[in-house]
Amino acid sequence: MSLPVRTSAPDTTASTATSPSAAVSPASGPTPAELLDFVRRTATDTELISSLPLDPEGRTWIRLDGPAGSEAWLIGWPPGTGTGWHDHGGSHGAFATAAGALKEDSLAARLPTEGWKTLELAEGVDRERKLTAGEGRAFGRHHVHEVRNESGAEHAISVHAYFPPLPLMRRYSRTGAVLRLEHVERPEEWQ
Repeated sequence: MSLPVRTSAPDTTASTATSPSAAVSPASGPTPAELLDFVRRTATDTELISSLPLDPEGRTWIRLDGPAGSEAWLIGWPPGTGTGWHDHGGSHGAFATAAGALKEDSLAARLPTEGWKTLELAEGVDRERKLTAGEGRAFGRHHVHEVRNESGAEHAISVHAYFPPLPLMRRYSRTGAVLRLEHVERPEEWQ
């Protein structure tokens, strides 16, 4: 089976974007389905959800204890904010909306995690979904997406969980069918 992407010349610096923690066997921790169950249950905890301070301009977050060594976050999304295109450095995960609504754009393609700087995406790989309060989704370790609150007036709040804990996040820019690796973030940049 071929990938529905075409790659440019390999980027030799991308191989430094891996981490030993990304090599942890998924069998030693929670599955995507178990993480989805966790984020859905946590999203119904009204006391926790109301404890998140909301900023009118920027996203806010609280780190949570995830199940079985996973990493979890409660995130507040002001109107019009989003993540931009990114992946989770080889971790699988899940997220659920606790309040408001979030829109997710994702790629239905397994992208290589190393050795490229620019990909030309084939037609038909784009997926879009809206997740309102109580809705969630799980994803595998090669998931590339962007999430945003498209509301012009209301905050959204969501719960996210990842296993293994995020070793890094790759940030991408996208112009039409071209996806370009722009930056690799390490945990110290968001914790």
